[in-house]
Amino acid sequence: MAKKTGHVIDFASIKATMSDPYKKTFQIVDENAKIVNQELFDTFSDDQLVDFMKKMVWERALHEQTMNFSRQGRLGFYAPTYGEEASEMGSVSAFKDQDFLFPAYRDLPQLIQHGASVTQGFLWSKGNAVGDDYGETRNWFPQIIIGAQYVESAGAALGIKKNGEKDAVAFVYTGDGGTSQGDFYEGVNFASSFQAPEVFMVQNNGWAISVPRKTQTAAETLAQKGVASGVPAVQVDGMDVLAVYLATKEAREFAAAGNGPVLVETLTYRYGAHSSAGDDPSRYRTKEEEKPWFDRDPLIRMRKILTDKGLWSQDQEDKLVEEYKDSFKASMKEAENTPTQSVVDMLKTTFEEPTPQIKADIARFEAKESK
Repeated sequence: MAKKTGHVIDFASIKATMSDPYKKTFQIVDENAKIVNQELFDTFSDDQLVDFMKKMVWERALHEQTMNFSRQGRLGFYAPTYGEEASEMGSVSAFKDQDFLFPAYRDLPQLIQHGASVTQGFLWSKGNAVGDDYGETRNWFPQIIIGAQYVESAGAALGIKKNGEKDAVAFVYTGDGGTSQGDFYEGVNFASSFQAPEVFMVQNNGWAISVPRKTQTAAETLAQKGVASGVPAVQVDGMDVLAVYLATKEAREFAAAGNGPVLVETLTYRYGAHSSAGDDPSRYRTKEEEKPWFDRDPLIRMRKILTDKGLWSQDQEDKLVEEYKDSFKASMKEAENTPTQSVVDMLKTTFEEPTPQIKADIARFEAKESK
């Protein structure tokens, strides 16, 4: 006989348990570099393990060098990725060239891994239109408006379905703060309603600028935000590159097979400031709060695994970092030597067919620019 609660509907019980299916965080290697799922770990070859480490070292080196460029005044807006290497490299590695990427502004590393050049990443930061020309690659430019890329990607996912493309998906990134935006819900609901092939990536790095995750939404997990729209979701240890890769790969296969969209929440952390604009994290969080996350550093975790297997050394890593940074410096020189877009070129590409007013503006600026 059911226990009597005195209520027709026990909302307290519903609220207490509605997050339960999403709180089983998927993990393969824990924060102490201990393998907690040997069977899944053994599905990776030594070459794959080393490749993941190289990609994370590449991203951290890119962050460090890009921050140096920012301090020198050689770039515009830049959103640091320090701490999110496993979340970003693990996830983007699970997608294929034919998939459409819709990045947020913190996702330049994924954009580059998906076919853009480092030079284009720098040009985007500098506000040069050439940085948005990705040629034949299926990349969209990083979205500055929080969450707007979810709506854009949902349209692309529906396009994939309507065009009858096989083995292709749209994939999109946002942070924890992005899931509190209306565009997030609209994009998820739209893709789910049409059962479009899409993978929604939510990088839960703990902070929406200075607003902590716990105060921006009452949802216990961000993964569960997909359930109202009928989207299956999973929460993953975002500092475990192997877990992120396998969870995302499974999500992609599910969506590409015609089963509708999937949402993946990665639990990661933004070690530094929100952006190169100069917010100071010490004003809104403490060293005591940060320490457990630094202890979970994805590079430290993978470095220990590989070192124990005799596949990695500090000398090897130091040489790679030096090589990567040299290549980034060369890319910056290329970006700085790239001509900026003229006002006339901008006006000519605003619409496929310029309006009468724009035609007049083109003529006016052509006269100015010819002097």
